[in-house]
Amino acid sequence: MPLNYKHLKYFWTVAHEGSLARASEVLHVSAPALSVQIQTLEDQLGHALFDRKGRQLVINEAGRVALDYADTIFTAGQDLVGTLNGLDARARQVIRVGAIATLSRNFQVAFLKPLLQREDIDIIVRSDGLNVLLEELEALQVDVVLVNSPPTVSHDMPWLAHLIDDQPVSLVGSPERVRPDDDVRELIASQPLILPSTATGIRNSFDAWLDREGLKPRIVAEVDDMAMIRLLTRADHGVAVVPPIVVRDELDSGRLVEAEHFDALRETFYAITLKRRFENPLVRAVLDEHYKSDQSSSA
Repeated sequence: MPLNYKHLKYFWTVAHEGSLARASEVLHVSAPALSVQIQTLEDQLGHALFDRKGRQLVINEAGRVALDYADTIFTAGQDLVGTLNGLDARARQVIRVGAIATLSRNFQVAFLKPLLQREDIDIIVRSDGLNVLLEELEALQVDVVLVNSPPTVSHDMPWLAHLIDDQPVSLVGSPERVRPDDDVRELIASQPLILPSTATGIRNSFDAWLDREGLKPRIVAEVDDMAMIRLLTRADHGVAVVPPIVVRDELDSGRLVEAEHFDALRETFYAITLKRRFENPLVRAVLDEHYKSDQSSSA
C-alpha cells in the first residue's frame, strides 16, 4: 500500500508541536481525527510511533526514525519550491552529537572529520553534563555522546561504549619553560602547574603519581574545561598536564613544547551509543571510519 503523505504530515506536525492539541490548532483538524490518522499510519508502517503515557504522546525509537524521514521528505518539498524559484537547496541528513562540556574540542573535530566534508549532512553538536546527555541519548534526542570515561552499563540501559582513541598524557608548556629533554620531576618541582580538576580521571591518576614520587607542586589553576587549560598554557601561566590532542595545533607550530609522556597516565575517548533497532546510519558510518583508521595505523 503506498504511503499516505497526509497521514505522514499529521504525524510530522504532532511530533514537532509536541502534542495533539497544538498540532490540531496548526492543522485545523480536531485532535480525535488526528489521533485516528496517526493510528492508521502506525498500522501501515507496522510500528507504533509514539508511546502513550496517559494523555501524553512521547515519540519512541521508530517514531524518531520516521520523523527523520519525514523531515527529509517535507524539506525536499520546500527545496523543490525553492529550486524552481532559483534557489539552490537540497534535502540533508542529520546527525545529533552530544559532548560532555569538558571534552577536548580537537577530539570532537577529529571524531566528526569523516562527515565534515560531506555537503548532504547537518551536524548538530551540543555540550552538557554527562547525566543530561545520557538522558537525551535515551530519549533519542541525540544519536551519540562523546566522553572520556564510559558510563556504567546496566540491564536497564545497555549503553555501547566505542573506544575511539587512547593516548598518553603529557607535560606541556612554552619553550621558555620546557625543553624536550627536561626531567619531568624537576619541571614539576620548579614550574607552576595547570591541572584538570579533581573530578577527572587524569587528575586522580596524576595525584596518585605525585604521591608515589613524593612531589608537592605549586598549582596555579585547576580547570575542568580543556579549552581553558589550553588558553592558560598558551598565555604561559605555567606548564599543563594534558592529552596532546588538546594542544595539537600549538605543538605543531612550536608555540608549546611537550616534555614527557606519563606512561601510567592515559586519556581515553569514547563514543557512547544506545542499542537501537533503528540506528542512525551516519553514526555507523563515522564509527566504521574510525575503526578502519585504527586498523590501518596498527597494520
